[in-house]
Order: sequence, then C-alpha cells, then structure tokens
Amino acid sequence: MPTSMIARQSATVVPEERRQEFLPTLFGRSRLIVAENAVYTSMGWLSPLDYGGGFWDFYEHEGKPLFLAPKSRSRFRITGEITGFQGEVSAEAAGIIATLFAFSHLSFHYQSEHLSKGYGRLYAYSTDHPEAAEIFQAID
Repeated sequence: MPTSMIARQSATVVPEERRQEFLPTLFGRSRLIVAENAVYTSMGWLSPLDYGGGFWDFYEHEGKPLFLAPKSRSRFRITGEITGFQGEVSAEAAGIIATLFAFSHLSFHYQSEHLSKGYGRLYAYSTDHPEAAEIFQAID
C-alpha cells in the first residue's frame, strides 16, 4: 500500500501503570518537576479564560513520550497574549501547544538532549495533526 494511503497513527494515552516514568523520560529526571510546571504555567498563559488546573493525560507515539494534555475541558480558547493567535482548539492541540512552549522556554535555561529531542519529536508529530495550522499559528 502506498505511504499516502496509510492513515496517520494518532498518539495514545499512556496507561496508568506507566505514567510514573513518562515525565522523566520526556524531560529528563533532573528537570521533571520544573518541566511539568512549565507546561501547566504555559497553559495558564495560553488559555486564561478556560484553564484553571486539573488532571492531565500523558500521550505517547510509537512508544515514545510526546506531550501532556489537560482533561478539564474538551476545547480551549487560546488568546493572543503570547503570539497573537486567537482561536479555539481541542484539548489535545492545546496540550501540544503548551508542551511545545514549555520545551522552548526550558531550552533557554538548560542544555539537554531530552529537551531538544522531545521538541523535535513533538514538532514533527504536529505537522500531521488535524489541527496543525492552529498549532503552528499559536507557537509562531
């Protein structure tokens, strides 16, 4: 079957029994607390009207950690405070945006292969996401 006819494989939620290793694998053990907080803080800046904390799902793709996404709502309004983008996106896309922001922010403070590889993997995954246009407008 030609590659163009193969459906894009979506990221999947990390099962409960593997959640404990998700953040250390994604961000590195020494940065997992600061990185997790950076994602939540980014989401607060990006969606101050809709995000107020809550439980997050962790997503992986092809067995590798990819991003975090909030579960408190199905859609989030992203405001233009940071990039000028204004729009509404799914919780998954909002999580991708917040995680990309966190990777970027942390890369200014830490030299880390976890951060550069994680950002690259998530950016590449995002290019084929159904909300790719919104994701890239929001991070630009």
